[in-house]
Amino acid sequence: MSKDMTVPCENGFLNLRVGAIIMKNNQLLMIGNKKRPEYLYSVGGRIQFGETAKETVIREVYEETGVYMEIDRLGFVHENYFYGDTATNMGKLIYEISFYFYMKEPDDFPLTCKSITEDGQEEYLRWIDLDTPVRYYPEFFRTELIRPEKEVKYFVTDER
Repeated sequence: MSKDMTVPCENGFLNLRVGAIIMKNNQLLMIGNKKRPEYLYSVGGRIQFGETAKETVIREVYEETGVYMEIDRLGFVHENYFYGDTATNMGKLIYEISFYFYMKEPDDFPLTCKSITEDGQEEYLRWIDLDTPVRYYPEFFRTELIRPEKEVKYFVTDER
């Protein structure tokens, strides 16, 4: 049984998730996989039952980069409705609440990723410029990270 905070609700799921904002030299560290090479997403993952969001982001960053990083501050809270696209949730409505944390600027480290997606796809890390013409999630990073603010911002995305 998974400890991930994915809870069945009606014909869909509720996910509780964290994401890491890892910036260095005006670039953002993102993650992708070979199944969807045109699409990048934030380092992070689902909160496990019994963890706090802060504990989760530190664990997820370590699992996906091999580096322990400290949290700087909470940056964004994001409510998101979308339809699943993996074998376990295909076409089902997902309501996801995400907490995005700015991490303290890392020292240089190799771009080695040992994580896989829930449907078995190997993932890879990639530094990108914010204006890189590739699709990445969450989309509000493209504008909001140009001039980061100290206050926590709240976003809603609804693809229903």
